[in-house]
Amino acid sequence: MNGSVSTRVPSQSKRIARTATNRSGSRPAWPVAAGTLDARLASVPEPVDPRVPADPAALDPAVRRVFDAAARRGVRLEIHQLADTTHTAADAARALGVEQAQIVKSLVFVAPRGDGPPEPIICLAAGTNRVDIALLAAVTGEAGVRRATAREARELTGFSIGGIPPLGHPRPVRVVMDPDLGRYPEVWAAAGHDGSVFPVSPAALRALTSAIVAEIAEIPPAEAPADARIVHADTPGTPTGGLATPRT
Repeated sequence: MNGSVSTRVPSQSKRIARTATNRSGSRPAWPVAAGTLDARLASVPEPVDPRVPADPAALDPAVRRVFDAAARRGVRLEIHQLADTTHTAADAARALGVEQAQIVKSLVFVAPRGDGPPEPIICLAAGTNRVDIALLAAVTGEAGVRRATAREARELTGFSIGGIPPLGHPRPVRVVMDPDLGRYPEVWAAAGHDGSVFPVSPAALRALTSAIVAEIAEIPPAEAPADARIVHADTPGTPTGGLATPRT
């Protein structure tokens, strides 16, 4: 009727749009149709399967050095990239679905050389073991052997803490391998970058690194003689190896 007042109530969507326009002074964005990707939303990456090898062409330069070092010895490594950073051997084992003892800890030690730079020594220890510095000194004949500092480990191996691999270093390195790694058909080692790992048989690992196999793990307290003096080589401090901190 002429002169009458409408009693219609605006729909909820129109009221929201009108309110937004009045408050912001600009026209509100059009609603996104179902099934259409809203560019304002961050994309969710596909989960990374650590058991699927990475593309060799897309490897990090540090990882590529490890890959190439193995290739020069006739071994083609399968590099795997973990979705998350692995601070401990236990973290890596959970991510890969393997036992912690199958994780290779590449621990860097140094032997003093007078006024010159120290000589690096790498211990390949099972993920559940800790290195006994006295045993390592006896095996290497280096009475003054000690754990490398983070800076020494980086300068002597060419790799950053958390991803130090068993091979691929810029200079020859003495390697001592824990015999406990031989209990498994396959073990996993750091590949030069935090989160990058590769599977390898203990025999192939020994051949790739020219390692000597010797007892370097400390005796568990329950098995040690009462008067045994145990010196921990990986007591709390700055970690200087791959895949694990000294807490492992």
